[in-house]
Formats: sequence, C-alpha cells, structure tokens
Amino acid sequence: MIDFNKYIVSEKETARSILQLINELAIPNMAVFIVNDKKQLVGSLTDGDIRRGLLNGRTIDESITFFMNTKSKCFVEGENNFEKVANYKAAGIRFIPIVNKDSVIIKIIDLDKLKSIIPVNAILMAGGKGERLKPLTDTTPKPMLKIGDKPIIVRNIERLASFGVNEFTISVRHLAEQIIDGVNAAKVDDVKIDFVKEESPLGTIGAVKLMKGLSKDVILLMNSDLLTNIDFQDFYKKFLDSKADMQVATIPYNVDIPYAVMEINNKDEVTAFSEKPRYTYYSNAGVYLFKKELISLIPDNTPFDATHFMEAVIKSQKKLISYPILSYWLDIGRIEDYYKAQEDVKHINF
Repeated sequence: MIDFNKYIVSEKETARSILQLINELAIPNMAVFIVNDKKQLVGSLTDGDIRRGLLNGRTIDESITFFMNTKSKCFVEGENNFEKVANYKAAGIRFIPIVNKDSVIIKIIDLDKLKSIIPVNAILMAGGKGERLKPLTDTTPKPMLKIGDKPIIVRNIERLASFGVNEFTISVRHLAEQIIDGVNAAKVDDVKIDFVKEESPLGTIGAVKLMKGLSKDVILLMNSDLLTNIDFQDFYKKFLDSKADMQVATIPYNVDIPYAVMEINNKDEVTAFSEKPRYTYYSNAGVYLFKKELISLIPDNTPFDATHFMEAVIKSQKKLISYPILSYWLDIGRIEDYYKAQEDVKHINF
C-alpha cells in the first residue's frame, strides 16, 4: 500500500523542491497536495502546473503558492461522492484527497485502483454451517473454502473494496475464530472490518440487529459464500435512482414448456394459447441494499431470515424493488457448485 503522506507538502516549499519530489516518485499523473500551517488543503500541484508557471515568468525557486491550483478537487468525508467519481475518472484525474469538515486531508485515494466509491456499510453473513458441503465444512467454515487461491469471503471483500466500500461487519458463529483469523490474515488494503458473534442461530439476517456503529445511511448486505461479479456501482445507482427503501438482487430462472399452453376460463372455454412458452421467474440472489432505518423491523435476539425481512418491508408499505443480475452469479451451496466455481474462476474476471 502506498504511503500518501509523502505527497502532502507545506505551502512553504519551492517549485524546485516539489519538482524534485515528483521526479523521484515517478508515478504517472501524480499530483502533490498543498497544506497550510493548520494542515488544511489549499491547493494541488503537478509538474504541468510548474511548467505553465515557468512559461508565465515565474522562477523555479519561488514558492509553490505561485504555481499551485487553488481549486483542487477533493472529496469531503461523510458526503456521497458517488457521482463525482465517474466525472473525475472521465476527466483523467487519478489522485483525490478526502478532507474532513475542517478541510484537513485524512486520506488520498487512487482512482485508477477503484471502480467507484459506494457510500455503504457492507455486512457479510458468515455464520452458517454449510451442511450441504460436508465433508468440506467439517473442519473448515464455508466462507473460508478457497475458490482458486483465495477464500470465498476474501474474494467478496476485495471486490467490494474495489468499489470503494471500506467499512465491513461480518456475522460469524460456526468455526468463528477461523473466519476471524483468516479474514484478518488476508490484510485487504484500506478497509475496516468488525465481527459480530451470534451466540445462537439468528437466521440469515437476524444478526444485523446486533451490529453497532454503522456509520452510513445505506446498508449493503450479502451472503459471504456467493461468487459473483455483479456491478455494485450499477446496483447502487439503480437503488438511488428508484428512491427505493430496499433492493434485492435476483436471478432470472427460465422455465420452458415443451407444449402449447392454453388459457381456459371458468366455463372450460379456451380463450387463448401460447406455443411452447417460456416463463421467467426471479429468485433471491442473496445481495441486498436497504436504508439503515429499516433495521428497526428486525426483532431482537430472534431468528429472522431475509424473506421475513422483505415481508416486513412490504407490510410497512416501504418500496422494495428487484435488481436482476445479468452477469455471473453462483451460490456455492453444494459440492458440485464448489467444483464448478473452481473452474469458473479460471475464466471469469472477478
């Protein structure tokens, strides 16, 4: 992981010293960020800015305040910067500082390494026993089974992190310490991971009620044993655009009828028919977005499944929408699914 502290410099520096720094760093599209005595962001500087200043008559030993861009792009901590990311990436901007409410830089991010920045808390459910995967899960918890060279759960954390998700809570129960140790050992960059232990089984979503300190207004919850390359940016964008309270990812399941199907009324009259029709149904894919306020619908210390949660959302007259996954998705629930995943991961970009 790059230490970006070296790219934050005082406004008292000269153009010469900064040009030397940029030359030493030798990173394409690199910018340094200028701060005042209070460590507040006051500008940014590239080698191009210095060249333009020299062409305009400045000298190499003058203060960088004569060369810097005082309208430096930045993200503000806690704000939804989702739309800005796409605009900055399209403009070819690579490095962006995140500042707090006092304009002090707390982090610098490399947009070349991120697909987006989705402002959600991610919750991964990893407490199940994986009974259908026995004997593989007798001594290894299902989320820690390796697909290729990485445990399933680590693959999911890394993919979410590539979309700028950096706050995770993982619910564990069966062989919990193995999951905790394995996830911590993976050392995924720039993420904070907390764990919640279920003392007794709480269903597929009941443990969410135990989770404290969720800082975002939107929760992304998924089963930790899924293998998918869902576009989380598009998933989040549809949730925002639709102004939904909850969104569930779904898998289209087609049923082909090999015969003509007739429509018959209550008098046994044939009113229409379809020749070998296809019916499409949508199954729950185990990936959800919902407003944090909906957690109040989950009962305390009670087994509660995602289906119960969605029923409660509908009963409360909240807006629940579907997001069909048209890309790769596999629920690794059976031995044959596990071996299929081992082959798929060789050919599909996750």
